[in-house]
Amino acid sequence: MTSWTEPQNVTEWLRRLFALRPVLLTLLIIGLLVLELRFDWVEHALGDYLASTNPMRPESGAIWEEGRQTRRAREALEEIVIDRQASQREARNATTLTQIAAIAASRGGVMLSAERFRNLYLKLPPAIALEIASAYELLRLGSDGRWQRTYFEKSDGGLTVYLLDVQNRALRQLEVPADLLNDLDPGDLAREESLEELPSFAERIYPAERFLAVLEVFSEEIRRSVVPHPEKLLNTPGRIIRVGISDETVAGFITLGFEILSGTQRRVVLVRGRDWAVWRLRAQLEEAKKSNPMK
Repeated sequence: MTSWTEPQNVTEWLRRLFALRPVLLTLLIIGLLVLELRFDWVEHALGDYLASTNPMRPESGAIWEEGRQTRRAREALEEIVIDRQASQREARNATTLTQIAAIAASRGGVMLSAERFRNLYLKLPPAIALEIASAYELLRLGSDGRWQRTYFEKSDGGLTVYLLDVQNRALRQLEVPADLLNDLDPGDLAREESLEELPSFAERIYPAERFLAVLEVFSEEIRRSVVPHPEKLLNTPGRIIRVGISDETVAGFITLGFEILSGTQRRVVLVRGRDWAVWRLRAQLEEAKKSNPMK
């Protein structure tokens, strides 16, 4: 029977200390410590318990906040990668510099290979291509192997083109003005119709003879501002019979429609001119119309 009174001497202390129950308890504690050091069962049991109760605990504290930040950063990175892949895919499918400019404006910029830019450059009309860059300069940059990539960036209504080496250092910077991009717009392609079928030219249609005669009066600078690239019209088979002037201004440009007769077929070629120059030309046309209404 266990005595619950305080031991009276050392012998009784030792007898109680080395009794069966204290020895067994000590051995049990030592065994548990050895097992913990060997198998880390306390940590595993505690971890299993925390994992089982994790859904029921509130998401608060430094660890949860760090996890949320990591998750948000990962999602943002995935969006950037997906957006970049989409822009690269769109750029590879683009067939004109106008389409590249639209992609660069919506995506903040786009990267293409040097070879892809050369293909786009070779599709340009020679007069427009010469305004962007000399073919001899592109030939030199391509032949020495330094030009590897081309980066397009939207700027001031136009397009800035950087010719880059393998370390993304700019070898050359090219500027494509807004008027060139507007002149390259797919909307400038010939349409198989007459000016009367285009409402934007209603009551602003003039005989080609009068239009060209008034245009001839102005300086070369103004003529180029009204019709930036007359070579485009020269390359179109047929004879210009009438010219329409739109009444809408878009980004500083006004659309002109040239109705061309080729045999029995009529079509309209659209050209964009600077608004200030077109307004001056139209004022002269109206004066000429008042002075000689029969023409």
